[in-house]
Amino acid sequence: MVRVRIAPSPTGIPHIGNTRTALFNYLFAKHNKGKFIVRIEDTDQTRIVAGAKEAIFEVLNWLGFSWDEEYVQSERKNIYKEHSEKLLEKGLAYKDEGAVRFKIPESREISWADAIGNKKISFKTDVIEDFVILKSDGFPTYHLANVADDHLMDISHVIRGEEWISSTPKHILLYEAFGWKLPIFAHLPVILGPDKTKLSKRHGAKSVLDYRDEGFLKEALLNFMVLLGWNPGKDLEIFSIDEMIRLFDLKDVNTNPPIFNIDKLLSLNGYYIRNLSTDKLVSSIKHEVLSIKDKDEDLIKKIVPLAQTRMKTLKDFVQLAAHFFEEPKIDLNDKEKNIARNLIGNFSLVTKWESSSILAVFKKTMEQEKIRMPVLYKMLTGQEFGLPLPESIEILGKEKTLKRLKGS
Repeated sequence: MVRVRIAPSPTGIPHIGNTRTALFNYLFAKHNKGKFIVRIEDTDQTRIVAGAKEAIFEVLNWLGFSWDEEYVQSERKNIYKEHSEKLLEKGLAYKDEGAVRFKIPESREISWADAIGNKKISFKTDVIEDFVILKSDGFPTYHLANVADDHLMDISHVIRGEEWISSTPKHILLYEAFGWKLPIFAHLPVILGPDKTKLSKRHGAKSVLDYRDEGFLKEALLNFMVLLGWNPGKDLEIFSIDEMIRLFDLKDVNTNPPIFNIDKLLSLNGYYIRNLSTDKLVSSIKHEVLSIKDKDEDLIKKIVPLAQTRMKTLKDFVQLAAHFFEEPKIDLNDKEKNIARNLIGNFSLVTKWESSSILAVFKKTMEQEKIRMPVLYKMLTGQEFGLPLPESIEILGKEKTLKRLKGS
């Protein structure tokens, strides 16, 4: 049976690169009707960040990654101690100033066929130094805990970032020392920024939770992340999670480093926003955009159809709809004040307050005053562009519109 794991360390909130790795593991497990396991690797107690463990599970829950088993390495100290003692007994490890080190055999070549690109990767043991497997504080290092847990948890495929390639020879040697069968290793190419350097915060290497708080939908983030290194070869770009699970195969993971493109993410997010039902989009805005949480839901529901095609993030709604929720500060010059008085006069003749009647008033006023629509937009909203003005003014209502013009 396919059994894969993600093994985050609670040393910070997972950024989009870590989460992409979690996604690929999740898809591989689900595609093969296997098990997806979460293992918190917290053996380096000095680097633990408060709240990081909770954030890891918040990310997984928000994205909809259900897991089958859950482990915490700090609760398994005795297991690692027992295994280090076995290596000491075999003469394959030795004690060094309170720590236990693994002996690297001389003049050997360690190689494996990596599942990404189906390529052979080799290392000479002469370039690898003896390494610590158990620290003086009784906690294991990453190498021992990782290998012992992967074996004991029957992990079939180790799918992780290619930054772990240099550690893999050490892990293979540990598997051999214990007499254990190797898992299949699959090292995902590292994500690069637009300038082809390693992805960093300046490129967008933020937490998925940061993107959520900035108004990105989980469906867009999942779709964006799966395209960072995977392509089923059909020129497709839009995938639901069910489609990803159905199509995902490690052979379709590219060996070339994917490029992070924030414009692509914004485009995908806009696509998913446009395809939400009005009720779902209203619910998402109310739930995710803090400044809108306490606003009138009926009013939001009226505005959403106007804003939906213009939104790339949920937060865009705040700017687009700002003048509905707070009176804009409008400072008019003398000419604009005369236009406002003309508008009031023309609006007073409107008996049915609807966008077609409002547009007719706008056209009449623009012809009379020799002006264009941006002037009216500024007078009524405080901005020079935004949502369709006649429809916006219909929603605003006749009383508030006249009051706004008189106030200016």
